[in-house]
Amino acid sequence: MHRGSSKAARDTLPAAGNLPLSASPTTDLLTIEVVIVRASRERHEQLTVALGSSVREAVRRVGLAPEGSAVLIDDVPVPLDLPIERALRLVVLPTFSGG
Repeated sequence: MHRGSSKAARDTLPAAGNLPLSASPTTDLLTIEVVIVRASRERHEQLTVALGSSVREAVRRVGLAPEGSAVLIDDVPVPLDLPIERALRLVVLPTFSGG
């Protein structure tokens, strides 16, 4: 036995109210709309994201490279690290294509 340990402590369980929780706390979820615009076509997707997720994460989830996309909210360009704090509509414009 190493210094400071106690076999007696192993046999005693803490009160249920004091047990550590192994799962993370419930997070607030938001539903957002993502519109991918290419040429004259639009693709609409709905995502459920955790409150505070970044715009970058949403763009990745629709299968696009965030660094190769411009993202607009209400016709205003936004940074990729902007946290999503409310239900909203993201317009994603891919800025490059393979070739």
